Amino acid sequence: MNLSPSADTLAAKAMLPHRRLGQILISKGILSEDQLRIALLEQTKQNLPIGKLLVSLGFVSEATLRDALSENLGKKSVDLSAVIIDPAALSLVPFELAKRHHLLPLSYEEPTYRLTLAVSDINDIVAFDKIRTLNTVPVEIELMLSGETEIDHAIDQAYGYELSIDGILNEIETGEIDFRGLQTLANEYSQPVVRLIDSILTDAVKRGASDIHFEPEIGFLRIRYRIDGILRQIRSLHQSYWPAMAVRLKVMSNMNIAETRSPQDGRITLNMRGRQIDFRVSAQPTIHGENIVLRILDRQKGLVPLEGLGLTDKQLELLKLIIARPEGIVLLTGPTGSGKTTTLYSILNDLNSETVNIMTLEDPVEYPITLIRQTSVSEAAKLDFANGIRSMMRQDPDIILVGEIRDAETAEMAVRAAMTGHQVFSTLHTNSAIGAIPRLLDIGVLPDILAGNVIGIIAQRLIRCLCPHCKTPYQAQAREARLLNIESSGPLPVIFRPCGCERCDFQGYHGRMAIMEILRVNADIDELIAHRSTAREILRAANADAFVSLADDGMRRVLDGTTSLEELGRVIDLTDRM
Repeated sequence: MNLSPSADTLAAKAMLPHRRLGQILISKGILSEDQLRIALLEQTKQNLPIGKLLVSLGFVSEATLRDALSENLGKKSVDLSAVIIDPAALSLVPFELAKRHHLLPLSYEEPTYRLTLAVSDINDIVAFDKIRTLNTVPVEIELMLSGETEIDHAIDQAYGYELSIDGILNEIETGEIDFRGLQTLANEYSQPVVRLIDSILTDAVKRGASDIHFEPEIGFLRIRYRIDGILRQIRSLHQSYWPAMAVRLKVMSNMNIAETRSPQDGRITLNMRGRQIDFRVSAQPTIHGENIVLRILDRQKGLVPLEGLGLTDKQLELLKLIIARPEGIVLLTGPTGSGKTTTLYSILNDLNSETVNIMTLEDPVEYPITLIRQTSVSEAAKLDFANGIRSMMRQDPDIILVGEIRDAETAEMAVRAAMTGHQVFSTLHTNSAIGAIPRLLDIGVLPDILAGNVIGIIAQRLIRCLCPHCKTPYQAQAREARLLNIESSGPLPVIFRPCGCERCDFQGYHGRMAIMEILRVNADIDELIAHRSTAREILRAANADAFVSLADDGMRRVLDGTTSLEELGRVIDLTDRM
């Protein structure tokens, strides 16, 4: 195409501020130089944003443009088709304002007053100022990029209907529908049961739950959340709601909706509160119907730096020394839900770099991490832990993570991998670090092979933290001082007990943290293992090496006011201290 000099000049001027976006699209092979030139020339006639023109000309899709813009501007992008909207966020932005400025509120976090918005134009200062002025609290706005058409479609869906659980239940019971949303009734989002499930999932994530339990009884459905390790009943619904809710959950998790007599597993991935959340779904037939439990896997919470695990300086130094060794097995022990996976991922994330090949075998993969080769065990593909380790050994790994040592064959393969110069991490179900040694011997691992290959064992538990806003100080009694290993003849320490306030939902506790015992397997302990010594003898050797037990680490947290003695007694056996 031949352009006149004046048109060339105009195109060049128009190209300058947008050259970077165009070049990103060209470098990715999405756009050609000719297409960019056409769009820039068209811009001189229509005076529209270059991105909007590229979409209207059919050169790129909105999703492609959204991702390229996010890279160009250093902002996250969001796919609104997989987003669940927070009702609290919608209440902060009027429908007319959202529609006029093409923005959609996604989530609102009260403690920080952070409002996450999906926008097509990050420079719409007028809209952001209006939102701040309309709200009495100092709203902090976080922006995520999305396509204008996507946003407009999502606005019609979100504002057309009630999103609160009570409002949806009222709609189901009375049949009353908000007629503003009639234009989108054909969309599945408009169905009350769909919105009911979305609202429950949003509510659970907002409350920081780790699991959601849908439990059918004779005449009603019980919904419970596991928050800070404790199950808490949230709602009771009429039994008639459950069949449709169960079908919706099965559809979302790609289960067979016709199968109600056999257990099933599935997975859901959604965008909530501005980030991706995964749900591991399990359906189990019971006498009153299917029981469905969702495990919430929040990737943001799953990746914690080693320094954020709450270890003392001495514990952190010891852990770093253990994982710095180039070969050997490091075991994490503890019951289900004690945070073993989070600690393992923290260790792997610390070791992760371009210079090492890290491979994992999990059941299933919970948190995808860049650079790490992750594999889920699969019965259908006949890939179990033992076969998986054999296969991984041919992939030139430096570090191997085995999700769990369950049998003699897996244990043998893990030890063999360590003997051939690999660093192996795995989990084991035992009550203490020292208890892992007799457990491995009981599985069938020979003591002389075990000695010299296990380099460290970490046992951990999760304890609830006292709410900092309402915890109450009091002076410890003589019995409590004895548990804390403090002489009752001296001054008794001040410790704290739970009280309960609005901020902690009147529980007295908010959040959890890990307490750990780290056993470094030195030459003395290796010799004791080789001779099948008792756990008492191994403990004596560990204590000589300044071993800190779970109870001792927990007592540190009681004395510094992080938790209560009652909570520690709930998690750890303290009877031997009485």
